Amino acid sequence: EGTLNCWERKLEINVSILLESLHQPNIMLSKLILSNNIVKNNICVGAVNAYKYSTHNPEDKRVIAIMGSQWGDEGKGKLVDVLGENFDIIARCAGGANAGHTVVVEGKKYAFHLMPSGILWPNSKCLIGNGVVLHIPSLFKEIKNLEDQDVPHEGRILLSDRCHVVMDFHQELDGLQEDSLKEGEKIGTTRKGIGPAYVSKCGRVGIRVGDLLHPDTLRSKIEKLAFRAGAGFDLSVDVDKVTKTYIEYGEKIKDMVVDSTVMIHDALADGKKVMIEGANATMLDVDFGTYPFVTSSNCSIGGACTGLGIPPKYIESVIGIMKAYTTRVGEGPFPTELTNEIGNTLQTVGGEFGVTTGRPRRCGWLDLEQMKHSNRVNAFDVINLTKLDVLSELDEIKLGVAYKHNGKILNGFPANLETLSEVEVVYETFPGWRDDISKVRHLEDLPQSALNYIKRIEDVLETKVGYIGVGQGREAMIYDL
Repeated sequence: EGTLNCWERKLEINVSILLESLHQPNIMLSKLILSNNIVKNNICVGAVNAYKYSTHNPEDKRVIAIMGSQWGDEGKGKLVDVLGENFDIIARCAGGANAGHTVVVEGKKYAFHLMPSGILWPNSKCLIGNGVVLHIPSLFKEIKNLEDQDVPHEGRILLSDRCHVVMDFHQELDGLQEDSLKEGEKIGTTRKGIGPAYVSKCGRVGIRVGDLLHPDTLRSKIEKLAFRAGAGFDLSVDVDKVTKTYIEYGEKIKDMVVDSTVMIHDALADGKKVMIEGANATMLDVDFGTYPFVTSSNCSIGGACTGLGIPPKYIESVIGIMKAYTTRVGEGPFPTELTNEIGNTLQTVGGEFGVTTGRPRRCGWLDLEQMKHSNRVNAFDVINLTKLDVLSELDEIKLGVAYKHNGKILNGFPANLETLSEVEVVYETFPGWRDDISKVRHLEDLPQSALNYIKRIEDVLETKVGYIGVGQGREAMIYDL
């Protein structure tokens, strides 16, 4: 059946043992009966690499999650669209209309903010889960856009009855709060009301989608919410007018409202498949991101569970979406940021302008120290490397592999932003390839320097790069699973 030769000491290893235990590394190592010394010193290269780069095809899984791994805008919507045909339910779990996902099909561009990107596949149902905060006028606008672009949606858009509502006065409050901050303190919010809506949720005064179906109690809830939300700001709310508007909204959406927890669990019991679509990204997560320059929800893998009521053990695959370089919108430290001509090139060639706000994105080299932090939080099974084609414009490419602070290599991503703003990035340099790779569809057809770049990413992150984006379109993807 074959053997694996290990450095310094040859061991005959039954290959079938490795194959049966690829996803059970502890069992694998015990079956190999390797000494602690051999394992500790990584001498048995075959065994270690068999686990690190084991075959993993998310399309075969029942429940998968697609999560942003940087500061957002990595290209989550494209992979959701590419894989969406294989899934029965595609569900948003966090965020709100502050998200911006772009999908390009046959040259036609679609922009989504609340709508799951799988809406373009007619056999998939699209759920806005309980972890999302929903601005209903924005939802209506997106539905109108679907109709204008001849995308069928009847009976396919579903809203969790536990999903919290972003009121118009939440958006007004968002702007007032941002404008009240001094320079250097501003968050760079999208002013979509996301933060204030989550504050209302955690303050236990929020309005949920299910509340709109009970008009007899809605006025008192809105009155309480408006009083609490506007404290400290000159916010005027006509409670009667707002109540009337939202009762009308309730009538319009009532056929979309479901108990999403029951719906998902019934679907899984029937053998159906679920894709979780993350919004924003790990470095914007309210716990694990660059706080306070973050969004107001858990947009890493934990939010996939709490935002939909799916137990962790049901999620069989987590895909991390990672740009071939780094971008962020808004304020906050950015260790690999390029404020020179190279940064301008990445911004221009990569089309780095926000889908939601139109703001230019700050650009920099790929930061693998940040990515190691993201990988620790999410445990990615496979990575989708996006926009590799944008780097084709460069003669030389740098890869951030570690941080130094006060002359010492740091172990981990600093929580303290003062420390983060002072780090020195340790770079490795790669030659550029200066080839148009947008038509490449097989890994072996990429230039060798591009292959070396990808291999180094895999080695540092100890995670397989299974999808490689080389253009905007659905078809511009290299698969290496």
